[in-house]
Amino acid sequence: MDKFLEMQTFASVVDAGSFVRAAESLDMSKAAVSRYVADLEERLGVRLLHRTTRKLSLTEEGRAFHVRCKALLGDLEEAESEITASSAQASGLVKINVPVTFGIMHLAPLWSDFMAANPRVTLDVTLSDRVVDLVEEGYDLAVRIGSLPNSSLISMKLASTRMVLCASPAYLKKHGHPKHPADIAEHTVLAYSLLAMGDHWELEGPQGKVKVVVHPVMRTNSGDTCRAAALKHQGIILQPSFLVEEDLRSGTLVEFMPQYRSTEFGIYAVYPSRQYVSAKVRLLIEFLAKALGNATWSAN
Repeated sequence: MDKFLEMQTFASVVDAGSFVRAAESLDMSKAAVSRYVADLEERLGVRLLHRTTRKLSLTEEGRAFHVRCKALLGDLEEAESEITASSAQASGLVKINVPVTFGIMHLAPLWSDFMAANPRVTLDVTLSDRVVDLVEEGYDLAVRIGSLPNSSLISMKLASTRMVLCASPAYLKKHGHPKHPADIAEHTVLAYSLLAMGDHWELEGPQGKVKVVVHPVMRTNSGDTCRAAALKHQGIILQPSFLVEEDLRSGTLVEFMPQYRSTEFGIYAVYPSRQYVSAKVRLLIEFLAKALGNATWSAN
């Protein structure tokens, strides 16, 4: 009876989403994978997986056991890495989830530097603005922007970004510069639909917080789309400094009412909670913190 192999096989089935794909990743037959999972369920006396012809799903017991298996397997990988890594080089696959725009603009140029410094590490980078479940979907690390909810996940702050009110000089010349947040309600607004405060924009000014209800002529779940329309003189946007910094520097967009500041967000590395973090993940977090910590758009 090989408890480790049973746990490894079970975790691979869950992460892969099927017995066939797990068999391929483990270089086993499908029958062997099925047998190990069945033996594990029999030994524990509980059903861990619901099996249908179309999909697999975890039972409540299976979900809890999967979390513990991933933690134990991660700890074992870390222990082996510490004992056998005579070269002190991290190795293995790191599965990462990052936001789309931030991932393209500021993370994509960094991956090659990390890989060059760590040639035995393989990266699997997924770009998505959806908040993934790191444990359920098998991610080692995610980069998230915003306020983090209370959870069992561990996080490390990498940088900050602030939301900037801006528009093109041509738009402001034609329609006038807002002098007070209330004036924004009379302007053309291009809104980011995933903004938590929606159409009720909140700003911090000299006399405290001010709220204004905006009436967008366009809503989109893409900050890039808001920016592109603003560059074509179509209206006012509220977008993060990491997205519009170069436009502000070149003058193609102008920040107005700088005395009224909007939300500041942290940019975090988030990873599953466990006692030990593998060398490859730890090195990647340290690399990102160093690369992003002094970013000129960071609102520290």
